Amino acid sequence: MKSLAIRGAVLALFGALTIGLGQLFGLNLDAVALLGVALGGVIGLVQDRSQIERIGGFFVGFVLVWIAYAARAGFVPDTSGSRAVVLVVVILAATGICVATSGRLPFWSMLVGIAALVGSYEETYTIAPPLFIEESPTAATSVLLAVAMGVLATMLFGKEITGRRRAESDDSEIDDSDRNDSHRNDSDRNDSGSDEARHTKGVSA
Repeated sequence: MKSLAIRGAVLALFGALTIGLGQLFGLNLDAVALLGVALGGVIGLVQDRSQIERIGGFFVGFVLVWIAYAARAGFVPDTSGSRAVVLVVVILAATGICVATSGRLPFWSMLVGIAALVGSYEETYTIAPPLFIEESPTAATSVLLAVAMGVLATMLFGKEITGRRRAESDDSEIDDSDRNDSHRNDSDRNDSGSDEARHTKGVSA
């Protein structure tokens, strides 16, 4: 529990630093700091594939949804039906890329990338779709900086988490092995008891 408290405190500290950096450099990071740092924490903490592959999947999802916004702004009428079609296309594209890379770019990290841009830009886009070219780079840069801070925070204790997960996995495998051995022993005792019973009946006869 102490280790968990430390990790949470470090992540919270980097969230506050994100807002401070935004103030220092004149960036509006207040609105996306929590979203970005939290999603960056997910990318850094989930021990599935290498960190480079997780980050690569994040950027794939991020770019896919940015292209979707570009299509909505320039080519697709902004209706409920068209938004549904774009959503389906983005998810299927992410699925296809995951399959094509044999899962090396995790599907879940692509979804995190999609969520990052949608969470930071959807409201702004809805207000003024024609300003996509001017406003989307600002939204993308802001949330990417916040995500980077979250990933950086998790890198400070990433090795500890990896070691803990491996230990838990080893313990789980040992427990499974012990249970299997116990089941085999029980089965052997039952078989032995059955043989003795049959032998006793044969002698009595």
